[in-house]
Amino acid sequence: MAAPLLADPVADPGQRTSALPSRTRRRTSSLVVTPGVTAHRGASGVRPEHTLDAYRTAIRAGVDDIELDLVCTADGVLVARHENELSLTTDVATRPELAALRTRRDVDGVVHEGWFAEDLTLPEIKLLTARERFPELRPGSAAHDGREGVPTLTEVLAMVEAESVRRGRAVGVMLELKHVEHARRRGLDYESALLADLRRHDLDHPRARVTLMSFETAVLRRLATRARVQVVQLLDRLDRQPPDALVAGAATTYGDLASPAGLDHVERYADGIGVARSLVLPPGPDGELGEPTSLVREAHRRWLTVQVWTLRAENRFLPADLRSADPDPAAHGDLAAEVHAFLDAGVDGVTTDHPEVAIAAVAARG
Repeated sequence: MAAPLLADPVADPGQRTSALPSRTRRRTSSLVVTPGVTAHRGASGVRPEHTLDAYRTAIRAGVDDIELDLVCTADGVLVARHENELSLTTDVATRPELAALRTRRDVDGVVHEGWFAEDLTLPEIKLLTARERFPELRPGSAAHDGREGVPTLTEVLAMVEAESVRRGRAVGVMLELKHVEHARRRGLDYESALLADLRRHDLDHPRARVTLMSFETAVLRRLATRARVQVVQLLDRLDRQPPDALVAGAATTYGDLASPAGLDHVERYADGIGVARSLVLPPGPDGELGEPTSLVREAHRRWLTVQVWTLRAENRFLPADLRSADPDPAAHGDLAAEVHAFLDAGVDGVTTDHPEVAIAAVAARG
């Protein structure tokens, strides 16, 4: 049985007085860099996401942290993929020996068809090679398709340790935990696998440059009592629900969690929030960059850091007023201006597919 979810952080204040000590009082130095630049799935604007090459490319560019998503295999190993369905970013569909594993499955309330990480063992995952998610937007990255496999968490941690030593600076790792409740309901002990990997690399301590993140709430509340590293609650659009709340039939939305009362609750177990761009700078009536909300100010009042995601250079993803004159959706617009706008709004860090642009923008501020 899953841990009970907070049904409504506004209407149920009794649950906010949990046994958890305040993370504000527990918080110690974690070597957080502010303002920080985090490479989203590595340098995923120029390399297929979640490959060791994408992470190394970002580290060479000078990022403060790399971000990776984690899913669990059938034999309980954590690997770096954004979603547990593998056909979008690997060549699994071309592997005849895995054809029988294609299936349909409800994942966090949405039915998907394909090949799922929790059905494949690690040796089967290691048959796969990575490919670009947006080949029409990023042909340069797609040229690297098939060159790299799917790394495990422990392989990424070993690479980051080696790169940190080589470059004489600590590189942070932000770990996003995906489909945790889904994995738990299938009998996979996701959290113990995570903690074992961190402890194997001596990274479960307050000075480790490691952050645990999730869109789910229950897993973070559990890990706040089990792990000694930073915890960040991810927030999506206000009308959406955390996946574990949705599956459990709870009423909680991200709007609830982003409210002052919700932030009071989040502060009980988390050190920060990672938020969709629109929660800080909502789009204006014509899709241009809008005016700041009060979210950053309210989070900072509770000593919660604020990381914003995901900034991308292509016109397709930029606000209307920052797109280039070239109408091609793949053309690059003024990502640096968007970085400056979010830093002006007070965020503590930006997560981006194009870290080299964000690094230059931060450096230009002095």
